[in-house]
Amino acid sequence: MTFGLCTDLYELTMLQSYLENQKDKQSVFSLFVRELPQQRNYLVSCGLETMIQSVLSYSFSLKDILYLRSLHLFSEDLIRYLEDYRFCGDIYAVPEGRIVFANEPIIQVEGNLLECQVLETLILNIIHHQTLIASKSVRSVAVSKGRNIIDFGLRRAHSLESGLYGARAAYITGFFGTSNLEAGIRFGIPVYGTMAHSYILSFQTEEEAFRAYIRSFPDNPVLLIDTYDTIQAAHLVVRLIQEGQKVTAVRIDSGDIPQIVRTVREIFDTHGLIDLKILVSGGVDEYDIDRWVTDDVPIDSFAVGTCIITSSDQAYLEMAYKLVEYDGEPKVKYSPRKVTFPYKRQIVRRYQNGQMLSDEVVRYGTESDGDCLVEQVVKNGELLRPHPSLEEIRMRCTHDRALLPEGADRLDRQGYLVRVV
Repeated sequence: MTFGLCTDLYELTMLQSYLENQKDKQSVFSLFVRELPQQRNYLVSCGLETMIQSVLSYSFSLKDILYLRSLHLFSEDLIRYLEDYRFCGDIYAVPEGRIVFANEPIIQVEGNLLECQVLETLILNIIHHQTLIASKSVRSVAVSKGRNIIDFGLRRAHSLESGLYGARAAYITGFFGTSNLEAGIRFGIPVYGTMAHSYILSFQTEEEAFRAYIRSFPDNPVLLIDTYDTIQAAHLVVRLIQEGQKVTAVRIDSGDIPQIVRTVREIFDTHGLIDLKILVSGGVDEYDIDRWVTDDVPIDSFAVGTCIITSSDQAYLEMAYKLVEYDGEPKVKYSPRKVTFPYKRQIVRRYQNGQMLSDEVVRYGTESDGDCLVEQVVKNGELLRPHPSLEEIRMRCTHDRALLPEGADRLDRQGYLVRVV
């Protein structure tokens, strides 16, 4: 895919005027989040690899050029520029999986004004979506206390692409796997699935359905037990196991979860089935997980979908892509509540007693005694080093989370636990 028309019209109208006015000097654009949502204590940077691949592939196909000509808006000078477009600038970024806060430069793009400006919509779209989902999914991981969480969100995602990259973002933050097979093959994320209620309903009896499924998948059968009567189904599972059938886990998708799960767990334990796992799904979000874990409801794994893949409580971030330097001069926006910082910047993170204490945003190249988060990843339109593996990014996120100050992983807003100056 060339991505040329994955932009807003005003990007190209600005480019035409830039050309006419010889506005083609070296520039720096910075992408950052203006302020944290009320429900977030921090964000997880995500989407860098996807964004770089898209930027380095960004071009205009013949079909794109013919369409732009048909609009009768653009000069031949601009058309020729777009026909030859390739990004030849530099990109500086916070690595994926790192914890970031408001007003910190997550991505910075440096090059001539035209080549950086036209990328605004593409870069914002990719980084915004994956950072949004990562910053939502990490909340479930934070309160799960080590229990496995699986992404079941594809069917409720806003598009197939958002489901795909949402699964990637969730895995980076610590999800155990996904039901999304495309995410499995594309990113190497472990895939998991059980059965739907339609499977049970297609057989004459629940027992017939269970036996058929166990025959089909004898190594790791997970049975859905809430189609009719969950308690009766639990007793049926016990009987099947006593007959020598193998059942790895059961899934419960509805009802009064704490009460039902406790009853099912008691049935299994009474018959010595202490290793038989219970997976819960059905509209689960981080608040459910936090409440059930705090109340010691004996759930082994959670399958989460709609609330995570759509970031249901916070549909967007106040993310912006702004010009901060042009021809060596600082550029600052002074609009109320939308003030920007000048120049290319570095984030210097400092720690105290093994925990994050403060971040200082300084001009890039300033000497510092802390952990510098911003790295150059593209130079002259070329990737400087191979992308890290998804497992490396995942470990980076886990490491950063372990350094958060106490209270940062709570679901309610705790204020600025890490000071940004």
